[in-house]
Amino acid sequence: MWYFRNPLIVFGDDALEHLREIKGNRALIITDENLVKLGFVEKVAKELKHAGIEYKVFDQVEPDPSIETVKKGAQVALEYQPDWLIGLGGGSAMDAAKMIWMLYGTPDTEPYAITPFQDFEARSKAKMVCIPTTSGTGAEVTWFMVVTDTVEQRKIAVASPEALPDIAILDSRLIKDLPKNVTSDTGMDVLSHSLEGLCSTWRNDFTDGPALMAIKLVFQYLKRSYDNGSDMEAREHMLNASALASMSWSNGMAALLSHNMGHALGGFFHITHGKCVGLYTPYNMEYLAKVRADVLAQAAKFIGFEGKSDLELAQQLIKKVRELARSIGQPLSVKELNIDRKAYEKVLPQMVERAMGEASLPAALRIPDEKDMEKMFLYAYDGKSIDF
Repeated sequence: MWYFRNPLIVFGDDALEHLREIKGNRALIITDENLVKLGFVEKVAKELKHAGIEYKVFDQVEPDPSIETVKKGAQVALEYQPDWLIGLGGGSAMDAAKMIWMLYGTPDTEPYAITPFQDFEARSKAKMVCIPTTSGTGAEVTWFMVVTDTVEQRKIAVASPEALPDIAILDSRLIKDLPKNVTSDTGMDVLSHSLEGLCSTWRNDFTDGPALMAIKLVFQYLKRSYDNGSDMEAREHMLNASALASMSWSNGMAALLSHNMGHALGGFFHITHGKCVGLYTPYNMEYLAKVRADVLAQAAKFIGFEGKSDLELAQQLIKKVRELARSIGQPLSVKELNIDRKAYEKVLPQMVERAMGEASLPAALRIPDEKDMEKMFLYAYDGKSIDF
């Protein structure tokens, strides 16, 4: 028996007005200080006022939110007793909001101890709305959460079906002023998510459809979004692609290995999430193509490539990924990030251990041993194509 989970998705350039229709008394808006300064919180507050809902703002979410921040937010929720929680921002704000929601329902739970097998009482206390202000993480449609253990310099990924938001609001007006670097980084995260969902042993008809459509949309609209931020057609399609990609991987598991390696790199060197996973994606595709080129060939055919074999099609797709990444200013090797090789090799054993320890590994179509994982990290540092 399988399940395909996703929230009610409200999309379009007036989607934010859906907040006028929700019923309740109090809302806690969970976001970051920058979005308050930019007026995004006021846009949400305006719609809540139409609904007659009071609100409070918790704006202390930082990039890669820490366990301490999440606990602080949960305490605010416990004191305020909202019946709606609203995650507003990028993946950090939405992941923090979902975890605060879980701790609001079950206060004695430690963030790193959240599992799909635990019962929470969050929805009996409040419902959740997630509103993305980047077109990248897709956290608005998933039940996964990533927080940072600042002591161990480790990103911790946890999940619970109960953390799936009730409503995801995709309003393209909120992303029209994204800086180029954010458009680029989050766009690569979308591409990685869509390929991760496609390249999983848990893939199925319901996950393949969103993944393939997301891949197609990324190749059509990411460069346009990057070149011209006021291209609202491109912005809207990238926002949709982000949700589609995450609907795929969150229901079929992220199993290309990009996130396994990206989480490890980001935890040690504090590189943005999208840049990390985007960098490793073509190397992971090459590793997979050695044994399962047919899956990548399916995506290549869907976006219009032709070839004499699955391997040829897969290679065309990998080349296309690298060309797209370069065209939007993304690095194609770790050394381009100006990370010292000695510093990289010093933490390499720990990065391998963390990448091998991710919960998604058993769903990979080609599962590496520690030796192969180490080689992938080293090849990606030098920009060398995978040949094993």
